[in-house]
Amino acid sequence: MQELISLQGLVATTPRSVTTKDGHQLTSFRLVSSARRFNRELAQWEDSNVNWYTVVGFRRIAENMASSLEKGNRVVLQGRLRVRDWDNGEKTGTTVEIEAIGIGHDLSWGTSVFERNVYQTQDSEELTQAAS
Repeated sequence: MQELISLQGLVATTPRSVTTKDGHQLTSFRLVSSARRFNRELAQWEDSNVNWYTVVGFRRIAENMASSLEKGNRVVLQGRLRVRDWDNGEKTGTTVEIEAIGIGHDLSWGTSVFERNVYQTQDSEELTQAAS
């Protein structure tokens, strides 16, 4: 079973895109998410419970992530949660990864302009050629 998770956070690293040997695009970045609490004694806001995630997108969402997101952007995302333990011989740890299925700028922090992409499928190309 795959668990879906929704997060708000900050793009903490510059999104990195690669093309796989199969020709598919993959884009990833680190997301930091924290709860903010008001400290009445100090009369200021403080970050608490800071969590780090690796966000990965594949194919079309990867293309859109690469052209839309920058380090420092506030985002809202939904994705599939994957938690994996790792051991490289010297160190061990746990990686928390989110496979993005939806992501966008967090409009509670600013404005954004949406531009819809038009994708042409193989079927529509064949219909266009047949009509010519």
